[in-house]
Amino acid sequence: MARAVAPRLLAFVTAALAACAAAAGVTDTSLRYPDAPRERVIETYHGVAVPDDYRWLENAKDPAVREWSQAQLALARHVLDNLPLHDELVARIRQLYERAPTRYGDFIDRGGVFFALKTQPPKNQPMLVAMKAPGDIKSERVLLDPNRLDSKGTTAIDFYVPSLDGRYVAVAASQGGSEEGPAWVIDTRTGKRLPDVVPRVQYPTGGGSIAWDGEGKGFFYTRYPQGDERPPADANFYQQVYYHRLGTKPAEDTYAIGKEFPRIAETALRASRDGRYVLATVADGDGGDHAFYLHKPDGSWTRVADFADRVRAMDLGLDGRLYALSLKDTPRGRILAMPLDAPDLASAKEVVAQGDDTVEGFTATRERLYVDYMAGGPSELRIFTLDGKSAGSVPIEPVSSVAIAARLDDGDLLVATQSFVSPPAVQRYDARSGKLVRTVMGGRWTVSFSDAEVVREMATSKDGTKVPVNILMKKGTKRDGKNPVLLYGYGGYGISMTPRYSLANRVWLDHGGIFAIANIRGGGEFGEAWHLAGNLTRKQNVFDDMIAAGEHMIRAGYTNRSRLAAMGGSNGGLLMGAILTQRPDLFRAIVSQVGIYDMLRVESTPNGAFNVTEFGTIKDPDQFKALLAYSPYHNVKNGTPYPAVLLTSGENDGRVDPYNSRKMAARLQAATSSGRPVLLRTSASTGHGIGTGLETRVQEYADEYAFLMDQLGMR
Repeated sequence: MARAVAPRLLAFVTAALAACAAAAGVTDTSLRYPDAPRERVIETYHGVAVPDDYRWLENAKDPAVREWSQAQLALARHVLDNLPLHDELVARIRQLYERAPTRYGDFIDRGGVFFALKTQPPKNQPMLVAMKAPGDIKSERVLLDPNRLDSKGTTAIDFYVPSLDGRYVAVAASQGGSEEGPAWVIDTRTGKRLPDVVPRVQYPTGGGSIAWDGEGKGFFYTRYPQGDERPPADANFYQQVYYHRLGTKPAEDTYAIGKEFPRIAETALRASRDGRYVLATVADGDGGDHAFYLHKPDGSWTRVADFADRVRAMDLGLDGRLYALSLKDTPRGRILAMPLDAPDLASAKEVVAQGDDTVEGFTATRERLYVDYMAGGPSELRIFTLDGKSAGSVPIEPVSSVAIAARLDDGDLLVATQSFVSPPAVQRYDARSGKLVRTVMGGRWTVSFSDAEVVREMATSKDGTKVPVNILMKKGTKRDGKNPVLLYGYGGYGISMTPRYSLANRVWLDHGGIFAIANIRGGGEFGEAWHLAGNLTRKQNVFDDMIAAGEHMIRAGYTNRSRLAAMGGSNGGLLMGAILTQRPDLFRAIVSQVGIYDMLRVESTPNGAFNVTEFGTIKDPDQFKALLAYSPYHNVKNGTPYPAVLLTSGENDGRVDPYNSRKMAARLQAATSSGRPVLLRTSASTGHGIGTGLETRVQEYADEYAFLMDQLGMR
């Protein structure tokens, strides 16, 4: 039975704005929020009855929900637009980002053509370009400029894959941050599109991927169910691999592999440099388990590793071998090698043994094996011969991030580096001389952090675990307990929080703030054991670590509770929801971006099903108990003085359903007794954050920082 339509938008907004004229400023102010009727639904899980008063807010198509959301946005806009620093921050952040240098990334070297995505502020979106050689900007040609396709800046290139000879390039793009759409093909000689358009290549649940054959006549691609192949509930699951031959219709594409893949498969495809082999990496959802299948020259597919084998990554070497990163009995990782023509994991040769640091990734060239090591947050790129002998490391500054940006056809590498105080750079590593040479592709950054310093300290979590906290501040900052501090965290999926240069941090420091980022459990900073210590029924460790980091910033004299804020997004949004409900006394303000809050309902959403291998499922009694114990939405308590909270969401988010933010906002607004604002900011032109245009990002940053600075008393 349909709900009765709630009061119209005008009534919503009039009531809300009537009580919030004085909302700006650090003085606590009671807001009259848009009415959210409680319509209780009770579900019983394993004998436990769980009420849900705002289930109705899950239906985005309900006119009442849309009106309520628009009223929430109107209220948020009124408050944010009238904050003392808002307009100043918009102007300053826009200036910084629009004056950022032209730079290049996402490199691929193919057949004498060098491809890259070019970011050229103030243009909203990166462009696909081709040049004769890395850094040969004079020869650059624009193959696809999304800014010409969409003047609003909402169309973005999600990924591209050139044919092995560089003649063609397949491109997948989407609108409004949806990460959903077809792929088409561009002739790189003429810049014109071919008639070939392959539908349903990508979706936020399992992503999308393409690998060309050796002759450039067609490509393998990931394909989601079409037509009536699956029930509507399975439309964005059961990803399979098909082959498309250029010049034919998509209906004529042929099935390759995938019927045996799990419902929540996430498949990535990669061809060997000669095109004779194609590697399919199949993730079983987001928990970190992978299977690997190899397509051989005879047309057959061979399963090289299964999920239980604990292989995290593979690389098609240029020496006729298949390399593998194994975590089985080696949680920090070791590198194995086996023949491409007869791959056998059981008899694979160990090339690089497990060490003290964690293997984050690796790349094999014709003569060298480059291994990216993670050391608790900072990283290092070490070099080995193909038989595993140490050959030194790529020289970089301490406490920084390094990553392989591209494997070049001549055996050299492009290396991307950055730190909290050094801007991103693209450098060419000469394999023969061992020298690292900066290229023009990283751009010439003019914003300096020479007045800043980074210190790395250890917080002690609830169970005694030492948790690194990286602290960025101006030199000479006093530990007088009065500094405004913004603490950032994530803690999930084995993803490491590495040193990162940020123009937003420049703004924060210029207003007297300290920025800190915690390397909490659930990430991969100390290997798979660190990840597993913060997933499934051990997720509470993640929240304990973040709380410990906040307490450390106070105990060490950096700040106090009235000047401590926290920020996180996606899985980090779940983190924000957990720490604000578990320790509402510790933080003055929280900014939570595209977060997950209802942990009992999330797996019923398309992408939520992919998270089961990371978070757990309500179908398992022990996992349900753990989920309910920390689920932010279910742990909001009436009459609690909660921090000021800004929840942000994108209507086109296919990874975290926006209803999470709607339900959490309604629950917090009804429960809080602090008088501090709880705002819901929903964007109609964005999704989970992927593909967000430059101007939209400027506005988001300004809203978030104006909110935080206001609450922390920064002027």
